[in-house]
Amino acid sequence: MVRIITDSTSDFPLEQAQELGVRVIPMQLNIDGEVYRDGLDMEPETFYDLLAQAKILPTTSQPSPEQFITEFEQARQAGEEVVCITVSGELSGTLQSAMIAREEVGYEHIHLVDSRNVTLAEQLLVRRACHLAQAGLTAADIAQDLEAVRGRIRLLAIVDTLKYLHKGGRLSGAAALAGGLLGVKPVVGITDGKLGMMGKARGMAGAYVTLFKLIEEQGGIDESEPYLVGYTGSRTQAMPFVRFVSQNLGLEKPAVLPIGTVIGTHAGPGAAGIAFFAKEG
Repeated sequence: MVRIITDSTSDFPLEQAQELGVRVIPMQLNIDGEVYRDGLDMEPETFYDLLAQAKILPTTSQPSPEQFITEFEQARQAGEEVVCITVSGELSGTLQSAMIAREEVGYEHIHLVDSRNVTLAEQLLVRRACHLAQAGLTAADIAQDLEAVRGRIRLLAIVDTLKYLHKGGRLSGAAALAGGLLGVKPVVGITDGKLGMMGKARGMAGAYVTLFKLIEEQGGIDESEPYLVGYTGSRTQAMPFVRFVSQNLGLEKPAVLPIGTVIGTHAGPGAAGIAFFAKEG
């Protein structure tokens, strides 16, 4: 048996994670002195209301090594192999916590995979790991496969404002300034595990057009692989993605998922994005 573990920045819906046997280790969120477990203690809709009213920007913290140790020890005692998929090591110290835990437990069948991504793109890797585990692959083979394909995964998003990414330390002041002009809506993405500006346009409609062009420039959507659409705050922000994928590209409608509290803290309300595998070659 292979135990699949991830952190809560994969924004895996709790019920689906339970159905697939995915163990999700929560990050923590601090809002005005109150601490919440990401994905467990608060619904996204409630969070975005609190975010809009918060006196200061909420802070987030990575899982501790002890949280990973608990999961790794349980797997060892059950005789299970482990594939643990984390948020990009360039964006969080979560992977480092998992590495410390693996060394502490001293169990050779723990395989750590840096997704080099975040949120729905990280989730795509977790879902692939589940599929491969169900097909009977070993943890070592699953980890090797994930590391081979992670470079094909794309995450592109529109954010209403860059102030949350900048204040949270996830985007440089220069990049935030470049995308912060009045009426300009930024398009962001992950490259080599890091978040960066991918484009910008006047108004939200222009931003969607810019992002849709980027999808094709970055290889197009491989329809043989899953793809996901997500949003912070209002689901209506995600609808242009659904229409583009289903009507313009002629593909099946994507699953639409809310983005959780930790990623939402940095993206802010009013964001929407898509994660997909780019076509090979």
